[in-house]
Amino acid sequence: MTLLSARTALRTVAIVACLPYITLKIAWLAGSHIGIPEGSALLDHRALMAVANGGSVLMDGAVVVLALLLTRPWGLRVPAWLLALPMWVATGLLLPIMTGYPAQLLVLALGGDDGGAKDTGRPFLHEWVFGVVYGGFILQGLSLGALFVLYARDRWGHLWRGTLGALPDSPTAPALRAAAVAASLLALAPGTMHLLWAAGSTAGLSADRVAGRDSGFHVLEAVYVFWIAAAAAGVLLLAFRRSALPLRVPLALAWGGSGATACWGGWLSIASLAGADDAAQQPTAAMVLTYAVQMLVGTLMVTLGAYFLTERAAGTRGAPA
Repeated sequence: MTLLSARTALRTVAIVACLPYITLKIAWLAGSHIGIPEGSALLDHRALMAVANGGSVLMDGAVVVLALLLTRPWGLRVPAWLLALPMWVATGLLLPIMTGYPAQLLVLALGGDDGGAKDTGRPFLHEWVFGVVYGGFILQGLSLGALFVLYARDRWGHLWRGTLGALPDSPTAPALRAAAVAASLLALAPGTMHLLWAAGSTAGLSADRVAGRDSGFHVLEAVYVFWIAAAAAGVLLLAFRRSALPLRVPLALAWGGSGATACWGGWLSIASLAGADDAAQQPTAAMVLTYAVQMLVGTLMVTLGAYFLTERAAGTRGAPA
């Protein structure tokens, strides 16, 4: 298979993988209850869900645009930031699903419990919806990620050649190190809370969250810890440069980790504040603060990565091949 045909196949997979999710959301916008059981909390806030479903359709539609941008000649002329920002958001939203959902299924197959949703007496969605939607998300992530790697290699491959230890000295290195250490220390706050929740602690959780915990909840909390740690490792490696690792390794860690940390911090903030009618569902101060700091940490870390790449681009411009 040629590289061109591989890109075409990956683009087709990415676009087709969007269809189940978009179809479901459009059906719900039109008033259908397919996949939504009677008594679901989704039926309690129809106006809010209409707005959320409309936004979700636009977000998944953006995946189609990205798949085209990454495979068409005009995509190489798009300003770097206009591609990088939505691609970073897509990476951040999809990575925890790509790693968390298979891990949840594995834990469940090994004897984990899924009783949290059943114990509440108000099922959220039919089980088949999760399989269809998350399966589509995983295919989107794999195909879109592969397309982005190919695109980035063609356009910016020179920026991650070599190893960390071979990087030239920089007058801004002390500032980058200080900022990386500060961001990593700040990451300890959300990282510690997610680790406690993954280990079974109920400290700082709302009554509704405590009642709804199951093995899937604990797996997902552990996934958040993993990506926070990956982001911190990436920026610290880039800042201190004391390793023989290929430069692409810490860049990938910082890119994926910061995206997952920031985007899911934002998503969890929105989800925890939306539709909380009774006291049991109200997010605690610890939850709100954890998600807000998580979003801030991820944003700081991707900013450090962007600064590193900007400086790297300036240093390689005009350098001999």
